Amino acid sequence: MSGKFSQITILGGGLLGGSLALALSAIPGSPPVRLWARRAATVAEARAMGIPDVTDDLAAAVAGADLVVLAVPVGAMPELTAAALDAGLCKGCLVTDVGSVKGPPHKALGPLLLPGGVHFIGSHPMAGSELNGLAAAQGDLFVGAACLLTNDNHAPAPLARALEALWESVGCHNTWLSAAIHDELVARISHLPHVVAASAARVCLRDPSEGRFGGGGLRDTTRVASGNASMWAEILMENRDALLGPLREIVDDLGDILALLESGDQNATCKWLASAKQARDAMKPPS
Repeated sequence: MSGKFSQITILGGGLLGGSLALALSAIPGSPPVRLWARRAATVAEARAMGIPDVTDDLAAAVAGADLVVLAVPVGAMPELTAAALDAGLCKGCLVTDVGSVKGPPHKALGPLLLPGGVHFIGSHPMAGSELNGLAAAQGDLFVGAACLLTNDNHAPAPLARALEALWESVGCHNTWLSAAIHDELVARISHLPHVVAASAARVCLRDPSEGRFGGGGLRDTTRVASGNASMWAEILMENRDALLGPLREIVDDLGDILALLESGDQNATCKWLASAKQARDAMKPPS
C-alpha cells in the first residue's frame, strides 16, 4: 500500500455518498472517484451535478477499486457487500462505510470480507443535515467535521493510514475508537439529541401553526427532528443498547426539573439551569 488509493468507489448516491464524491473530485491530483447508485434517475441526477464517473452497474463500479465506501444504511450493507464481492471486488481492497453505528458493520462485514482478502475499517464522519438525498449533497460537507474511525477487525496499518489521509483531504479531523466506545459515544452526543429534538417537536409543535411565533430557540432545538424518520428509526434500533442508559438519564433529569417546578424552588431551579449553562459553555468547537 503506497499510502494513497488509486481508485475510489462510493456505493450509495445519497447525501453522504454524493458529498464525498463531490469533495474528492474537487481535489487536484485526487485519485479517480466513481459513484454507484441503484436507480438510473439518481445516476442522471449525479451527472447533472457534475459528478463525472457515475453508474448503476455494480460490477463496473467496483472494477479496479482499492477503496470502496459504503454510503448506504447500515442494514443494507451486508447484502450490498456480498453483491460487490460477487461482482468482482478486488483482493486487497479496503472497504469502509459512513454509518452511524459501528458494532453491527464490524460483526457483519469483517467475516464476510476477510475470506476474499478484503479488509474493513469503519468510518463515521460526523457531518450531515436534516435534509437527505443526492440533491442535498455539498462538496464542503466534511470541512471541520470529526471522523470517528474503528478498526476492530484489525486491518493492516498502511490501510488505516491511507484512510486517515483520505478523510483529512476532505477536511475531517480523525479519532480512533473501538466500535463499542464509538457506539456509546454517539448514543450520547448524536442519537440522544435527535430523540430530544423529536420529543420537543412533538410537544412544542403539537399545533404546528403556532411555530410561526417561535424564535431561534425553537428552530434550533427542533431542527434535526426534520431528518428522515425511517433512517433514524433504523439508527436508534441499531444502537438501542447504548442509547437506553442516556435516555433513562434524561428522563430522570426532566423528572428533577418537573419536581423543582412543582415545589416552587426557584434557587434549585437556577442551579439546575446553571449546571446546564456551564456544560454548554465549556463545550469545545471542532478542532
